[in-house]
Amino acid sequence: MNFIKLFSKLSSSFQKKGMFKTINSIKPYYVQYCYLKKINNQYQYWLKKNTLKKPDFLKQKKESSLFKYQPKISIITPVYNPPTEYLKLCIDSVLKQTYQNWEFCLADDNSTDPEIKKIINAYAKKDSRIKIIFRPKNGHISEASNSALKIATGEYISLLDNDDEIAPQALFKIIQLLNQSPEADLIYSDEDKLEINGQFTDPSFKPNWSPDLFLSTNYLCHLTTIRKSLVDAVNGFTKGLEGAQDYDLILKIIEKTKNIFHISDILYHWRKIPGSTAAIYSTKSYAYQASVKSLEDHLKRTKTKGFITNGLQEGTFRVVYQTNKPLISIIIPTKDKIKYLKKCVESIIKKSTYKKYEIIIVDTNSTDQKTFNYYQKLKNNPKIKILSWNQKFNFSDVNNYATKNCQGEYLIFLNNDTEVITPDWIESMLQLAQNKNIGAVGCKLLYQNKNIQHAGVILGLGGIANHNFYRMPDEISQPFPMLNSKDVIRNFSAVTGACLMINKNKFLSVSGFDSKLKIAYNDIDLCLKLNQKGYRTVYTPFAKLYHHESISISKNRDENQFQKEQTIMTKRWENIITNDPFYNLNLKKIIT
Repeated sequence: MNFIKLFSKLSSSFQKKGMFKTINSIKPYYVQYCYLKKINNQYQYWLKKNTLKKPDFLKQKKESSLFKYQPKISIITPVYNPPTEYLKLCIDSVLKQTYQNWEFCLADDNSTDPEIKKIINAYAKKDSRIKIIFRPKNGHISEASNSALKIATGEYISLLDNDDEIAPQALFKIIQLLNQSPEADLIYSDEDKLEINGQFTDPSFKPNWSPDLFLSTNYLCHLTTIRKSLVDAVNGFTKGLEGAQDYDLILKIIEKTKNIFHISDILYHWRKIPGSTAAIYSTKSYAYQASVKSLEDHLKRTKTKGFITNGLQEGTFRVVYQTNKPLISIIIPTKDKIKYLKKCVESIIKKSTYKKYEIIIVDTNSTDQKTFNYYQKLKNNPKIKILSWNQKFNFSDVNNYATKNCQGEYLIFLNNDTEVITPDWIESMLQLAQNKNIGAVGCKLLYQNKNIQHAGVILGLGGIANHNFYRMPDEISQPFPMLNSKDVIRNFSAVTGACLMINKNKFLSVSGFDSKLKIAYNDIDLCLKLNQKGYRTVYTPFAKLYHHESISISKNRDENQFQKEQTIMTKRWENIITNDPFYNLNLKKIIT
């Protein structure tokens, strides 16, 4: 938007809403602008430290010739009327690769610009690894990509758009990984955007393979490399899904293999051309509609009951899964501070659209008479059961005790200082918890001022673990560097026990919460035990509650006990704490 239009819009808003409301309405956009500008500034420093120099390339060329496994990679690029200068830069980026066993398969989709054919032919004469096919009729990107596939002879294919660039070390990094993990069927890397002025911006530092995140957005995107035999097995690209042909292809591939690997390095530069998907994405675009169709087809092929709706941010989606109606046991440990418990219980009863639940209140040595008076009132409600815990407080033991005294097939562990915001919070968590491969499910928790208290847990951040986007305003979006992760259903290593849903049998299969972890990290430990058994941990932003953060528990914690529990966690989970698979280590270098 230019300044004249912006000024006109602001003037109109001032007249209709007044200055105060107008300023409040634009504040989130200003906060977002400042946040993203800061990230991009930090990224420039990251680039200075991490961009390879000429000696690095020479070293890579030597190393690549010594690899035991040197498969050919076929780079697949459909071509249709790109700006000629960008096409040349695209081809040049392939020629600069430090790994040499590649072929570049270009399929011109009957471009109307005669210069395109001249450029492609000229490059093919210079390097025999450049293979070309000229289509007699324009068939759009899926058919052109399939034409490029037909002339590909490599064991793997990599996807490259005709106006983008790959980093010189791209293929080297892929082969390096394949020598370490030859079973890899699909490999993806981090990426950034390439401005018209040549500046690299908007980095996407991705997590390791996250199936639930992938169903929320095509976060793999670029650079993606796939074993060609698998691509052939799924019949390549699907005609009619132009704009999401790569998303559809990968959805078909992940139905065939679990051998998916991530390279934590920027290997792809997605050029921002005005009007391109890299520059702008709209829910009305053909690419968005094709993505929805790709996801719907995936659900049909996998016989998954559900449907696709819009996500909370552009370029994101929500798979709404069909659920059964099991009994849910909501377990709430509490001690006095009755106004918070009352607010919590009343919000569940009044707001929740899911009605098949029981509330298990576990009193942990309350002394205030008002508390007991309130319990007397609650006893008239058949959905509520009140238990007494007369021993010294131990979060793990209290919740394990409540589990033994509840009837629900699913459990929600809930802090007494929470308050329901979204009426369908139970359904939103349940549809994920019912997946046989999912263990713990967490939600979005906000402070009263709408800043984030919890949107997933990151291991090794500031100690054992920390909350994702802690205290960030929920109203701002963050498309990079973390892919709108606070606003999509996605995988984490752990979620908070302040509001956590899990199938009761899965909870018992890992012996519940660990009694040794009395005051801290019991929820993290639970999630990691579940992950170890092969269950995924998932966060959903569609279940949203307020959390006053332990307002009813004394903040004078036992420091000796806290230190003991830190030691337990470090010894037990050191490897994953220092390398959280769902948090790219590069983020620590640019988010300060």
